[in-house]
Amino acid sequence: MKQELDSRMETNADLSPLVPNAVAAASGKNPIETDAVIVGAGPVGLFQVFELGLLEIKAHVIDSLPSVGGQCVELYPDKPIYDIPAVPVCTGQELTDNLLKQIAPFAPTFHLNQEVSVVERRDDGRFNLETSAGTRFITKTIFIAAGVGSFQPRTIKVDGIEQFDDAQLFYRIKDPVRFHGKNLVICGGGDSALDWALNFVGKAESIILLHRREEFRAAPASVAKMKELCDNHEMQLVIGQVTGFDTRENRLSEIKVTGSDGVTRRLPLDHLLVFFGLSPKLGPIAEWDLDIERKQLKVGTEKFETNVPGIFAVGDINTYPGKKKLILSGFHEAALAAFGAAPYIFPEKKIHMQYTTTSPKLHKILGVESPVFD
Repeated sequence: MKQELDSRMETNADLSPLVPNAVAAASGKNPIETDAVIVGAGPVGLFQVFELGLLEIKAHVIDSLPSVGGQCVELYPDKPIYDIPAVPVCTGQELTDNLLKQIAPFAPTFHLNQEVSVVERRDDGRFNLETSAGTRFITKTIFIAAGVGSFQPRTIKVDGIEQFDDAQLFYRIKDPVRFHGKNLVICGGGDSALDWALNFVGKAESIILLHRREEFRAAPASVAKMKELCDNHEMQLVIGQVTGFDTRENRLSEIKVTGSDGVTRRLPLDHLLVFFGLSPKLGPIAEWDLDIERKQLKVGTEKFETNVPGIFAVGDINTYPGKKKLILSGFHEAALAAFGAAPYIFPEKKIHMQYTTTSPKLHKILGVESPVFD
């Protein structure tokens, strides 16, 4: 169902045409009163919109990034994902696009390029919430779906090399084609480094995987495949750390790599791709009086509510016994959190479990025709 788009755009970012709504009250105007605010526009945050929508709960979504999709789009938009139920394979961007189609009937409002800076409990039990852009809300519930929080890639520590950021030095890949036919050095020993190294075999002119030690954190199958390709001279593995670089005509021409033997070698390259992982920062969330364990929010598994009544946490941001950081786990958490939040929003209403396959009411909400069964 195509939703009407409000012409007032809150962010200057180029939003996907699939985003149902992206509007906001300007700074200084009256606060927006709403049932729910979702902090985080990644896959779990988007699915939270859907689960709330089925219960007729309107949501506003806030994200610090300029576009929706979270880590899936920001870090690996073209990387295949294989563990979404009933979807054999999809990319991070495809998953995001399909979620946006799914939540379109609920017309969520997106507030992008800003983060939540203030959360206060009101005397009436609701929350005052304000963003870094000055957008203000009065909301009955808050859903934190902020992934690993405000995340930044861990950078390479070599003086002066930052001058090549986004020109020859990259910490994330948005356009893989630009690296085809190039001489690449890929730094890291985790899944991202191995995945991209394997992805570029046969596409790049040459690939050197650079890691500081012999042991890897990546999936064993990926490590075995990488070593097989090295044995077949389709890529190289170098053990060591970047300690310097040289330039030619103001461009990065080679890096200096010092191995465990103390010898420094030079590696010529066109591009340096660095995947040292993310440095998670909870940011202002750490000041909200929530129970935190190792930079994650502690929740109960009945409704994934934090220690603050009315504030829920779903996806990678939360922790509980047996927690698995999987997108599908976040989807499950979003469903139970929505039901857990309903009594705050509709205190006099009894919430009945309904199924999208058979409920005429849900069919009406979704804008689809009820099927006729013989």
